[in-house]
Amino acid sequence: MAEARIGIIGGSGLYKMDALQNVREVEIQTPFGSPSDAFILGTLDNTPVAFLARHGRNHALLPSELPFRANIYAMKQLGVEYLISASAVGSLKAEAKPLDMVVPDQFIDRTKNRISTFFGDGIVAHIAFGDPVCNNLAGVLASAIADLNLPDVTLHRGGTYVCMEGPAFSTKAESNLYRSWDATVIGMTNLPEAKLAREAEIAYATLALVTDYDCWHPEHDSVTVDMVVANLQRNGINAQKVIRETVKRLSANPPTSDAHSALKYAILTPWDKITAATKEKMGLLLQKYL
Repeated sequence: MAEARIGIIGGSGLYKMDALQNVREVEIQTPFGSPSDAFILGTLDNTPVAFLARHGRNHALLPSELPFRANIYAMKQLGVEYLISASAVGSLKAEAKPLDMVVPDQFIDRTKNRISTFFGDGIVAHIAFGDPVCNNLAGVLASAIADLNLPDVTLHRGGTYVCMEGPAFSTKAESNLYRSWDATVIGMTNLPEAKLAREAEIAYATLALVTDYDCWHPEHDSVTVDMVVANLQRNGINAQKVIRETVKRLSANPPTSDAHSALKYAILTPWDKITAATKEKMGLLLQKYL
């Protein structure tokens, strides 16, 4: 069911894409359950895209409750090869101020309760994940931000995204620990997506939208929901402009990506030792290597 080569995951404050045309909703079932919401299929400037609201359009799912495997597997079912993931984040550096945009190139995993692999049940694979973001896709995203020259927005290319469990925000001790690691931003969602997208051989990049300074900054109040929400709407408007421009560039010149062959040497279990049930469940990911 190839519907779109480009997928978009909208985070907090980005529950829809206003510029989408020819819109239709599609309910998708996967071997890993139901995604966060119905997918919105449509076109951005005549380019087919698949959009998913990460937390559901009514923001009903905690980060720890997100069906990460179903979300990414459904993107694969729809034919997605490039995935842009928008995410609200707190800043861990003074120079990354609220309303800025960060295109990180690294992650640190501080989650505890997430399943971040499709594998198991009799099949073992170990993907290379030293560079967890597709550099070529991130480059297209960053160049779109730079060329749009949005008011009040500074682009930060590269940096580390700390993915924490949540739903509570950090303690000051935690925030300062992450700063000592030279991390740039903190969020609750993108690391499981990046791992699963790599296993699904989908090029992945994060558009991190800064809402606050977490709780470390001595001249700013500790992060509150009110503070975050105040910036979400402005971030959402800017993110839609960036995503639209990025989609236009991807459509005109889709980049190569190492992610598109990530499983080539990753699977260690002999084919004849994998059960028929597991082969069927994983068929979409394995079919080109069977």
